[in-house]
Amino acid sequence: MTPTPILGIPLHWLGGLASGSFYVPFRAVKKWSWETYWLLGGCFSWLICPLLFALLLTHNLFGVIASQTASTLIWTYFFGLLWGVGGLTYGLTMRYLGLSLGTGVALGFCAAFGTLMPPILKLIAPAVPVAASILEIAATAPGRITLGGVAICFLGISFSAVAGFKKEKELPAELSRASIAEFDLRKGLAVGIFSGIASSCFAFGLAAGNPIAATAIQAGTSPIWSGLAKLVVLLWGGFTTNFIWCWILFRRNRSAHQYWTSLPGSVPLARNYLFSVMAGSTWYLQYFFYTMGETQMGRYGFASWTLHMASIIIFATLWGWVMHEWKGSSRATHAWVAAGIGLLVLSTLVIGWGTYLAAAPGTR
Repeated sequence: MTPTPILGIPLHWLGGLASGSFYVPFRAVKKWSWETYWLLGGCFSWLICPLLFALLLTHNLFGVIASQTASTLIWTYFFGLLWGVGGLTYGLTMRYLGLSLGTGVALGFCAAFGTLMPPILKLIAPAVPVAASILEIAATAPGRITLGGVAICFLGISFSAVAGFKKEKELPAELSRASIAEFDLRKGLAVGIFSGIASSCFAFGLAAGNPIAATAIQAGTSPIWSGLAKLVVLLWGGFTTNFIWCWILFRRNRSAHQYWTSLPGSVPLARNYLFSVMAGSTWYLQYFFYTMGETQMGRYGFASWTLHMASIIIFATLWGWVMHEWKGSSRATHAWVAAGIGLLVLSTLVIGWGTYLAAAPGTR
């Protein structure tokens, strides 16, 4: 299958829409502790949906996984464990900073580490399963265009983060808490930075799982679905980390009973289950579309991570507007937001152009 970046970019945007939207249903959950709805949603994010879609679209899924070397499985699972730490703290970032500012902070660091570190590491360890090192990428005209798009993306992320900081300085505490009940800037920034760095391990896990995708193609799976099998192993790692932490919170807060306790007029049990499942399933769809888009980006698939992060920030910022997180902020702050989104959109076009040129025969 010939890579088609013009198809890859919309797929990454669909993934970004799913990721930027998944936390919205959680906001409709009432009278449940964070660990209760997070783990329920996570069961669909990290276990049920990955296995279901992979079984439907991968030929001989369990045979593909069983045929992998121990090294491939261990590294893919291990990076999933590390990513899981970032994933659960990402949820905390949303609690303390809201969708707009929280996404900008966490994903800014996630984009930087997840995009550039794999091709940089290939200089040190050539065995890293990445198509090209950073020097090999920079040595070609399409590669330089793609890296320029990555730089524009980082600039757009910076603009979005500045807008978030300006908003929090401008608004009185009571207005911030009107839209974000547990707003805490200092705690949120600390958690968000840590979350972004840890979450970038997902990009490493995807690279470590490339042999799984290759085996899936050999088994007869269409290349566009080939990434679904590696998601199964990678997300097992994410589930492990989140399950352990939520179980600790269950014991500390004595909150596990919330899954079955529903007093009349108190806890809307069916509603909470419904919205938690919606949130978890929506979260998984981001990587369902991501792995499809990645197969279309050709030699410069490393830019997939940048496209994914950019589109998440765009849609999360739009959701922030819908939920009035920017209400009361100045026109200058709104201008920063608009500039950030504009740069992020531009970055996707530049990256798409670079990867398109890379896929064209004879282009250097």
